[in-house]
Amino acid sequence: MRLSRYFLPTLRETPKEAEIVSHRLMLRAGMIRQHAAGIYSWLPFGLRVLARIEEIVREEQNRSGAVEILMPTMQPADLWRESGRYDDYGKEMLRIVDRHKRDILFGPTAEEVVTDIFRGFVRSYRDLPLNLYNIQWKFRDEVRPRFGVMRGREFLMKDAYSFDLDYDTARAAYNRMFVAYLRTFDRMGLKAIPMQAATGPIGGDLSHEFLILAQTGESGVFCSRKLLDLPIPGEDTDFRGDLSPIVAAWTEPYAATEEKHDAAAFEALPEADRIAARGIEVGHIFYFGTKYSQPMGASIAGPDGADRPVHMGSYGIGVSRLVGAIIEAGHDDAGIVWPDAVAPFQVGLINLKAGDPVVDVACETIYERLTKAGITVLYDDRDDSAGAKFARMDLIGLPWQLIIGPKGLQRHEVELKRRATGARETLTPDGAITRLLAV
Repeated sequence: MRLSRYFLPTLRETPKEAEIVSHRLMLRAGMIRQHAAGIYSWLPFGLRVLARIEEIVREEQNRSGAVEILMPTMQPADLWRESGRYDDYGKEMLRIVDRHKRDILFGPTAEEVVTDIFRGFVRSYRDLPLNLYNIQWKFRDEVRPRFGVMRGREFLMKDAYSFDLDYDTARAAYNRMFVAYLRTFDRMGLKAIPMQAATGPIGGDLSHEFLILAQTGESGVFCSRKLLDLPIPGEDTDFRGDLSPIVAAWTEPYAATEEKHDAAAFEALPEADRIAARGIEVGHIFYFGTKYSQPMGASIAGPDGADRPVHMGSYGIGVSRLVGAIIEAGHDDAGIVWPDAVAPFQVGLINLKAGDPVVDVACETIYERLTKAGITVLYDDRDDSAGAKFARMDLIGLPWQLIIGPKGLQRHEVELKRRATGARETLTPDGAITRLLAV
């Protein structure tokens, strides 16, 4: 993508409304545009990051055996009345009356809708286990939306829902999502720690939040340092097998949010092993048994022929929230530092003297070769000063910067910079291409 033809409205000054690093940098890097409190448009640069995160989430959900569907944003209130949550949910729910005087709502979550889908089609235990997931926009009318996309009113969420015959098979489904979440966040360059958590309005008696440690986190968290060094399950993990040993390894060390914190148990740990910090929630998983299936009549015939309510769980990942969380975890004084897996472009190609025939030809040649090889490149072909180009590239945080200027080309050299470390290499043009293709 040539920057001269791209829409990247970067800002030099920090907007007054930005309270935390991620909000400030997303606005300055031209990723989002705020229209109202907690409501944003995603501009091209931000949308590319959102798509990369979605891709990883989708791959790991599919790997675990979940099946994707797409549910509506607007939901009939009658389904929520069946479950008993319509009047209980609170003012965060946006309630609407349509032209036919029917009550509808902008879905904050989708337990009722997916239960309605299940009860309409599934009759026998032979069709289980089943996990249906959905990546869709949600709305919660936050009392105080703040921190940009970290606590917006409209947000993109992956929500999955498992259906099983009994507690044991439902717990196996819970374990599959637990392990899938460990892999998902690790692939994004995040160290997400699963912690005992309150279930809130979703309900149930088993729940874990996945949190990354950050000073700007909204939750107090307490955990054992051992969790920082545990290995992540590999790509070859057998999701059809017994995953309980992995889950046990991650849940035996102490870890809890402030709502579930046991001060005595925490203080029983060796002092050097204790971590008390702030955390950003990036995922939340629940087992809630028959909380929705029983009142909504989602029953199946068991092996004995008798009908029984299906056991359910739900599993959320804040896809749009993750963009802010990743920036909170990866930035410096100059701007964003994207992990390779979610970066909107892999390489920022900087033409230090746009209009110079020799430099233009060299940049065009490298741009075409990298693009044809499948490397995503943002080519800064604008007629700006070198300082402005360097500052912009550092601000937007692409993993690699390939810098080409007339003096270097006279020596048949270009410069390759790794954004995360600042390390620079002087290479031939062919050498730089070979280096990038090997990443």
